[in-house]
Amino acid sequence: MANADSTGAPFRGVIPALVTPFRDDGALCTTKLANLAHRMLDAGCTGTVWPGSLGEGQTLSFDERVEGWRAIAAASEGKSGAAGNAFATISAASTRDAVKQVQAAAAIGMRGCMILPPYVHKGPWREYRAHFEAMLSAAPLPMMLYNNPPAYIVDVSAEQTFELADKHANLVAVKDSSGDVRKLTALIAGNAARTRKVGALVGLDDCAVEGARMGCGGWIAGLANAMPVESVRLFNLAQSNDPKDIAACDALYRWFLPLLRLDTVPDFVQLIKLVMAETQTGDERVRAPRQPVEGADRARALEIIRKALSHQPQP
Repeated sequence: MANADSTGAPFRGVIPALVTPFRDDGALCTTKLANLAHRMLDAGCTGTVWPGSLGEGQTLSFDERVEGWRAIAAASEGKSGAAGNAFATISAASTRDAVKQVQAAAAIGMRGCMILPPYVHKGPWREYRAHFEAMLSAAPLPMMLYNNPPAYIVDVSAEQTFELADKHANLVAVKDSSGDVRKLTALIAGNAARTRKVGALVGLDDCAVEGARMGCGGWIAGLANAMPVESVRLFNLAQSNDPKDIAACDALYRWFLPLLRLDTVPDFVQLIKLVMAETQTGDERVRAPRQPVEGADRARALEIIRKALSHQPQP
């Protein structure tokens, strides 16, 4: 059913961006993190990536990242084929710290990295390019560039991506969360004339079907933390050209879409953790300054979640 093309490997299929579970005292809970990674892989996800925006990565120390990567790598060990892929999100305000993270991830045995721009920096492309190149040069791991201009200021074009990939063979994919379908079109169309192609992955949950039907080989998913089986089924169906699969995909998407849209608003971390609490797959603990949603926002979210769960389609 899924596209047999290997462009972007190992970043293909449904790869949840894992949330970060915390203990009552606010500390990282590596046991729950490992269990979450294991559950995603058992549901058919092709890997996991942590700690991105959804994983509250900006609130985690270097030591916590290392502790979490070790737990996820151990939970993924022994999984056959692509299901063993444990990926590290690399995000830092300084290039030196980003390189240190890449080197640590490689030493632990992570299978690849998702690399972010320096998220508090606003500067010219030459500075961002040097930041990306330092990470790409820090370890011979396959890497996926994360393009999210609304969150991280810089907007990396397809041309700039291909320029980096021509110089660094380990840049194999891009996760795009711009919300601009033309970014994915430019990546996919630009590959046509290239010998070594760069994979395109959709980064917004409510664009997953559109991305798959355009030719994206993967989805970095948020709601998959609560509903991995449904997420895998949705993306696989969206990659199929069979009329029955298209109809099944459209029906599943109509049901899933109100939940998937929770991934695209400012409180997406709290809302996805709320879905996990409602599905008894996690809890709402977040790290300050974040706080669980309250008041009218909470009531609206619970209405959406509970309505969807009450009409959940059978697999």
